[in-house]
Amino acid sequence: MNPRLRLLPPVEMDPEQRKLYEEITGGPRAAGPQHFALTDDGGRLLGPFNAMLLSPALGRSLQELGAALRYRTGLTARVREIAILVVAQAWDSAFERHAHERVGAAAGLTEAELLTLRQGADPELSDPVERAAWTFIRALTDRSGALGEKEYAAARAVLGERTLFELSTLAGYYGTLALQLRVFAVPAPPP
Repeated sequence: MNPRLRLLPPVEMDPEQRKLYEEITGGPRAAGPQHFALTDDGGRLLGPFNAMLLSPALGRSLQELGAALRYRTGLTARVREIAILVVAQAWDSAFERHAHERVGAAAGLTEAELLTLRQGADPELSDPVERAAWTFIRALTDRSGALGEKEYAAARAVLGERTLFELSTLAGYYGTLALQLRVFAVPAPPP
């Protein structure tokens, strides 16, 4: 399927779009190690970020939430990337999978763990926090957020309420991105 949105060159952006563009390309995503490209060679935003320019006020709020989830939670990098990759697999989101398998590898996920997460299988994580996070996110993505009392109690006992809030917010955010990527037929970059 061909992309449905034209990548917007910076020279064609209105002032609000340009401000959002600068926040994305000059924010924490651009400051740290680059595991996937935010822009193409022409400076045009890739992935979900190009669509955010359609509505800069909403796009700004969305990208700020994403930055908060990536850089201002109590989640370890491995837990965060495991959760994102479960959402990517559940939504069959090629762009999210492409981007976050690279981030996940940098966070210490092994090639075997990445493959297992890509397949939607149990990665048999030995760390109890990682295991509880994987189980929790799988339950949310497998059943549209339905979580029984026993599952909630088990997740809460290991993760605590703050982490449950952060993980459920992460699942909702990356589910939103996956939906937008699908609506606008955004392809994953070539390997």
